[in-house]
Amino acid sequence: MSKIKNEVIRVIPLGGVGEIGKAMYVIDIDDDLFVVDSGLMFPEDEMLGVDIVIPDVTYLEENKDRVKGIFLTHGHEDAIGSIAYLLKKVQAPVYGSKLTIALAKEHVKELGSLKHHKFFEVTNKSRMNFDKTHVTFFHTTHSIPDALGIVFHTSEGAIVHTGEFKFDQSMQGSYRPDYAKMAKLGEDGVLMLLSDSTEAERPGYTTSETVVADHILTAFHQAPGRILVSLYSSNFIRIQQVFDIAHQTGKKVAVIGKSLEKSYEVGLRLGYLEVDEETVISLKDLEKYNDDEVVIIVTGNQGEPLEALDKMVRRQHKDVRINETDTVLITFTPSPGMEVPMFQTMNKLAKAGAKVLTSNKKVHVSGHGSQEDLKMMLNLMKPKYFVPIQGEYKMLIAHSKLAQQVGIAKSDIFIADKGDIVEYRKEKVRMSGRVTTGNVLIDGIGIGDVGNIVLRDRKLLSQDGIFIIVVTLNRKEKRIASGPEIISRGFVYVRESEQLLDESSQLVRKVVDKYVTRDAFEWNNIKQEIRDTLNSYLYQQTKRRPMIIPIIMEY
Repeated sequence: MSKIKNEVIRVIPLGGVGEIGKAMYVIDIDDDLFVVDSGLMFPEDEMLGVDIVIPDVTYLEENKDRVKGIFLTHGHEDAIGSIAYLLKKVQAPVYGSKLTIALAKEHVKELGSLKHHKFFEVTNKSRMNFDKTHVTFFHTTHSIPDALGIVFHTSEGAIVHTGEFKFDQSMQGSYRPDYAKMAKLGEDGVLMLLSDSTEAERPGYTTSETVVADHILTAFHQAPGRILVSLYSSNFIRIQQVFDIAHQTGKKVAVIGKSLEKSYEVGLRLGYLEVDEETVISLKDLEKYNDDEVVIIVTGNQGEPLEALDKMVRRQHKDVRINETDTVLITFTPSPGMEVPMFQTMNKLAKAGAKVLTSNKKVHVSGHGSQEDLKMMLNLMKPKYFVPIQGEYKMLIAHSKLAQQVGIAKSDIFIADKGDIVEYRKEKVRMSGRVTTGNVLIDGIGIGDVGNIVLRDRKLLSQDGIFIIVVTLNRKEKRIASGPEIISRGFVYVRESEQLLDESSQLVRKVVDKYVTRDAFEWNNIKQEIRDTLNSYLYQQTKRRPMIIPIIMEY
């Protein structure tokens, strides 16, 4: 425990609760702010055209002078994917394991310079001292090496953030968890536990990675032709397994995907991946080998695993096309919003003749703990208060019920939404208000310039199309010089809708004639009446509401 008496402790999720991904949590200890993780998530179906979604950091920007450090639990996109955007708003040192810091630096380099930012590597033996607290770390098992739990020591007990974890007895080296350190934390006293809820609805223990390796080995032996393995680009366990089994079975491996190539290069450079040089080939060398000698690891440019596969099956990928003898291993569980695209891609693969193996064939194992793993963490930590994090709302509820099963009172469990303040003061915990939070949408190089209105317009365009009316006026002679010309896209098939377009043109002409004979009129008024008139007519005729855009010019 900290020797300094701490008066007020607050935990504020800015992301990662009520959703999968976009992890960001604020630990406020006597007005010193500490940020845990800075992640992203991939867009939901209704976020048309959006590339990624990151947390709204307005609260941190408003309190940037109080931010003492940013702590990263591991190197997945959902934990580090928005670090470059955060560092543009808040200048604070970044702490993480060797691999996590290397991957975070790659993100920052893509969007700017490392020159003005401070990164510090920590281990499970590190201790970082601050005015109001000191911070320590412990190893956990996840699908990426060097994953850490983070501990903020206060006079009232420890605030423990588990990061994303599971318990797998077969894991060694940089994947092995610190059982003894976790138990010692529980003995010394944990005031509040923030724990991963992603698989809180799944009974039992998460299946061991050794089982996955056995099934991949079987698939490699049985495949008649090429093998394509689709995975998340930062799933180092799976990447290592594929290289090991390929070497064991005498196959050659090529990698596809910008983010995968980056993870592969960093992993090799830092010694987190061990790969026989003779096993690796470039895409240019694929034709030199028989199909049954080739393995291709596939992911998309943003790390999203379906992107490249979909291009291959549609024969639009520049290097690889799906063959009838191919075997495709989909070794990931789709995140919310990805289920439909995944099944669509699987159908296309099957139609192309490929054999598709998914998690239903036990090819996939989660990187997150199931119910028994989560109860084990709760029993090791023995927290006084519990805050489930990292999951959709129903997962947080399921995790809270597990906590009650191991003896934590329902009144001591706090299910927080984004922006909620969970406050400890005078030996009591309560919800004490909210801070500004939400989603920031990244589209191309635009940050936050796509909001609800833009998404509404995109949705409208995708559903009912666009209806553009162009009219040129001779204001001096008070008449229409040309038009109305009508341009329709995504609304009706023009060649079969001539009567509809003619009627629309006549309606526009009547509106324009009414205004143009006046000595003075407002452009906005004439445009609005055109919209209203056409909107009523087109809906009456088609039961559709296209986006109507009047363009009026004059000379």
